[in-house]
Amino acid sequence: MAIFLFSTTACQNTSSTDQTLELATFIENKVEVTISTSRDENGQTLLLATFTPQDASLHLYSKDIPRGGVDGLGRPTLLELTAQSQMKAAGKLSENVAAQIPDFEPKDLLVYPAGKVTLTLPITLPEGNDWVDDEISVTYMACSDTGCRAPVIDKIIPNPARHSEFSF
Repeated sequence: MAIFLFSTTACQNTSSTDQTLELATFIENKVEVTISTSRDENGQTLLLATFTPQDASLHLYSKDIPRGGVDGLGRPTLLELTAQSQMKAAGKLSENVAAQIPDFEPKDLLVYPAGKVTLTLPITLPEGNDWVDDEISVTYMACSDTGCRAPVIDKIIPNPARHSEFSF
């Protein structure tokens, strides 16, 4: 889980679509995770998580596999709002690369190709002029042909945006 402070006014009164604000970055179990915000061409606010394995042989699992994996194997790659979040999902979670059927069993344990994966969640922010304490949840598991790293589930991320302004 990550706690972020957003300036809701700064987000609502701007129209640029080419800026991204990095909120947090960490590396755990050979995967660098960067959380950021952006806007699409229609002005929709987006919450993004980019998962970059630090070893070229590592892959991540699809956002669409069950939370507990398939037959206990793997964990989904997720970016989620918590029940307490003041942000609201304004669409479905999407990925920048398609998951693939693996060369091994179980075949429904969908994997992303080795390399970077970005998940994007359209969001709406609450009205108002105040900073908003908010939460997100990040989950993933990286594996190679020779083994897996421990899963990272609901990772708490320090809030570097606390003293910066969220604006576009």
